[in-house]
Amino acid sequence: MSNQAISLDATPRKEFGKGFARRARKAGLIPTVIYANGFEPVHINVNRIEFTKIVRNHGVNAVVSVNIEGEKQLAMIKHVDQNVLTWEIDHADLLAIKKGETVEVEVPVVAEGTPGPGTMVMQETDTIRILADVMSIPEEITISIEGKTVGEQITAADIELPAGAELVDEPELLMINFVAPEDNEAEADEAAAEAGVVEDAPEAPEAEETEE
Repeated sequence: MSNQAISLDATPRKEFGKGFARRARKAGLIPTVIYANGFEPVHINVNRIEFTKIVRNHGVNAVVSVNIEGEKQLAMIKHVDQNVLTWEIDHADLLAIKKGETVEVEVPVVAEGTPGPGTMVMQETDTIRILADVMSIPEEITISIEGKTVGEQITAADIELPAGAELVDEPELLMINFVAPEDNEAEADEAAAEAGVVEDAPEAPEAEETEE
């Protein structure tokens, strides 16, 4: 969480289309759009290395101060498209924001600690939706699972949110379930049965050829 926007240099993008996008990527740039309701979309290019570093270190939801030829625009990284083969970022969407504004975001949830003996941790939901000040968006929210035992659960309502943040998800949303290992195996068998997965049946013996 930070109350400082990360500086990001950008250049205006006046050409469009797949051909231009490919040339931009070869030049080490990422085609990017800044948008918002009532805000005229701004098409820009950002440096791939610089932008990727921000995403890796701060994640999606990071707040950036985009410097476009001396004009600065506060924005939040909203979505990135990654190449399925190289995992490099091919395109990004930024949401134009203002200081003091509250936005809805999905924040990763991380379990921390060691559960009780014989307890298996099943994380049912990886993120939680909250409303937060744009300058106070947490990079992740940590949940303690220390000493939790079979039969216990952690729901969205149980999670301690940062000061000023509000829960958007349903309070009863199951985040983490604590089960016995055999319970997990039974669930897996049941899921396989529902999916129609059965053990391979033995092949029928080939009929012996007979002479006429």
